Amino acid sequence: MPVGRERLGATVDTLRGCTAFAGIVLNTVVWFVPIALFGIARRLLPKSVPGLAGARTFCGVALASSLQGWVGCAKAMASALRLTRLQVRVEDDGQPPLSRKGWYLIVSNHQSWADILVLVFAFHGVAPPFVFFTKRELIWVPLIGVALWLLEFPYVRRYSRAQLDANPALREHDRAAVRRACAGIRERPTSVLNFLEGTRFTAAKRAAQDSPYETLLKPKTGGLGMASEALADRVTAVVDVTIDYADGAPTFWDYLCGRCRQVEMRVRALPLPAPDDLRDWVGALWEEKNRYLSRRRTVTAQRQG
Repeated sequence: MPVGRERLGATVDTLRGCTAFAGIVLNTVVWFVPIALFGIARRLLPKSVPGLAGARTFCGVALASSLQGWVGCAKAMASALRLTRLQVRVEDDGQPPLSRKGWYLIVSNHQSWADILVLVFAFHGVAPPFVFFTKRELIWVPLIGVALWLLEFPYVRRYSRAQLDANPALREHDRAAVRRACAGIRERPTSVLNFLEGTRFTAAKRAAQDSPYETLLKPKTGGLGMASEALADRVTAVVDVTIDYADGAPTFWDYLCGRCRQVEMRVRALPLPAPDDLRDWVGALWEEKNRYLSRRRTVTAQRQG
């Protein structure tokens, strides 16, 4: 490609990225207003007064609608700017189709900050609004941190193995956060997203973990176990999602610039395993997911070669 066309393409990408970033910021500011109003009202309404239960439920529904409004506007912007091409393949494993009236535990591999946008766009209008386990440090991010707190996303801390061994009571902090979040989740249909790897995949992290999976980090079942225990009588299905970026996992900026040519997503609804079987079930799921991604990347490499 001539140098002039390369420079023009890079300039267009940068302009697209700046526009997308500005759009996300503006969208967040606009929808933060109703989220703040209904979120603060919900938290101020005492749970101990039975007569106010309806008002709390109304505020919860309004919060969920506001979150869906944010997602819908962001999705429309991403489509208008042609940030990427998203292909979703739903596999029929004998479970009922996804419904906005169900409760779902969604598990996915994690490669990029773009994963969250890709997931919420793919499930918008198909499944209930998302909540996901959030690192406690994110509460300090302007607007977004407060919004996630008001939306009752479970904030979790990350403790090292040495810290937990020295003080086992630390485990109860995250357990209590999940229980509080699940109390609100039980009131209305919700999709609970959990990245079981706990962090984004990189080759360096895989090596540091000595992960047995070529394309994945080791899964952690703690958060999923706590959520499935608290919502066992509500969960419609576990939704297994595998995200594969055709050109490799993009940075968030590359995604906003439209440099992520295509994203392919495999979706499978599976029955919730028994608590005692959860660890083995996740292990088998990760083995299969790794084989699937390895096959896809082998085929992609052959095509490019």
